[in-house]
Amino acid sequence: MTPIENIRLSEKAKTQLITMKRRTGIANWNVLCRWAFCLSINQPTKPPDEIIPADSSVEMTWKTFTGGADDVYWGMLLVRAEEDTIPQKKEALTHYFRLHLHRGISYLTGANGPADLSQFVSLALKKSAVSSELLTEESNLFDRRIDE
Repeated sequence: MTPIENIRLSEKAKTQLITMKRRTGIANWNVLCRWAFCLSINQPTKPPDEIIPADSSVEMTWKTFTGGADDVYWGMLLVRAEEDTIPQKKEALTHYFRLHLHRGISYLTGANGPADLSQFVSLALKKSAVSSELLTEESNLFDRRIDE
């Protein structure tokens, strides 16, 4: 069970997500938020520590955010939090989650963010192609070790 029950976005994030909804045609906040979280958590740096207001009307439950994949997103957060030496306490993890979510939303709507749905989808495809290439290289190395 996750200590995060409800997620309320800042007014700035709401405005940014409205932009993304218009650009991509993706209608649901939770879908865009999942992508934003994954985009941020995949960055090598910690998100800057800042106080993010929960001042918008956009609110969702953790279950809605995760789309039923609660354990996956919770696990991603816990692993990354441990890597970044974030205390494994409710308040710290909730704050850390909000930092990643809001940073990811900013990335999506920034100057290098996707301008339309095809560019949005290409975010995943680029990473997927890189991951597939790395897996192939690792597999080749493993095969060579077995042969020797």
